[in-house]
Amino acid sequence: MLQDVARPRARKVPGALSPRVKVAVGIAAVVFLFLVFRFWVVVPAGHRGVVLQFGAVKGAIGEGLHFVLPVVRQVELVDVRVQKTETEAQAASRDLQTVRSLIAVNYHVDASAVDDLYRRVGMHYAATIIAPAVQECVKAVTAQYTAEELITERQQVSARMAEQLGAKLAPYGIVVDGFNVVNFDFSEEFNRAIEAKQAAEQLALKAQRDLERVKIEAEQKLTQARAEAEALKIQKQEVTPELLRLREIEATLKAIEKWDGRLPQVTGGAVPFLSVLGGGAAGGK
Repeated sequence: MLQDVARPRARKVPGALSPRVKVAVGIAAVVFLFLVFRFWVVVPAGHRGVVLQFGAVKGAIGEGLHFVLPVVRQVELVDVRVQKTETEAQAASRDLQTVRSLIAVNYHVDASAVDDLYRRVGMHYAATIIAPAVQECVKAVTAQYTAEELITERQQVSARMAEQLGAKLAPYGIVVDGFNVVNFDFSEEFNRAIEAKQAAEQLALKAQRDLERVKIEAEQKLTQARAEAEALKIQKQEVTPELLRLREIEATLKAIEKWDGRLPQVTGGAVPFLSVLGGGAAGGK
């Protein structure tokens, strides 16, 4: 026979909250913290906060912690650090060549003009005003140069584009920090024409160098010939009867040195006599 076992009942701790009360307190705490943090906004470094009151721009605030009235006011963050955007542009050169280019622009928003920029353009200013302005500047400047000049005077072209772009964006409070033409791209026909022209210039340069080398060699030979002629002229002027007599004696001495002491054998006729130093060598008396 089973006996009923009495189970102890949980005792209530004085002052303890019931589960329902705990849930209610938790919800209240979350709502309280939410409302408290709604009164404060943090603007991070490199940003400015555009203050909106019922949707209307009421100014801008700097970095740090700021008190705002929830519902009545809200803050939109605008980045004022240096940013980069790349735009593909297509234009026609002065000689009607199609030019495709990639433009890289570094810019930043003037911190003192963020509220006006937000009021006039909004947050999408890069696509709304910067990209179209880049396109317009590229077309305007490219039309003033031939396709070849765009290559040879690239630095000047880039500087003029940057100048025009800066003037267009300044009224919006956007400052151009850097402007770079990443590349110019032309049609295949133009590229082949440029390569052919470069090859012709190289051949012309080689021919010119060869001609200069031939001229230099001819001038060297002419100079050498003139020097030899001058030397012969000087030698001719220095020839005297005494010098001729000395040369004759030297030749005779060289012949005696080479003589082996034997008279030449001659068939018929008289035996020749040798003349040394002008003296006659007579035969036997």
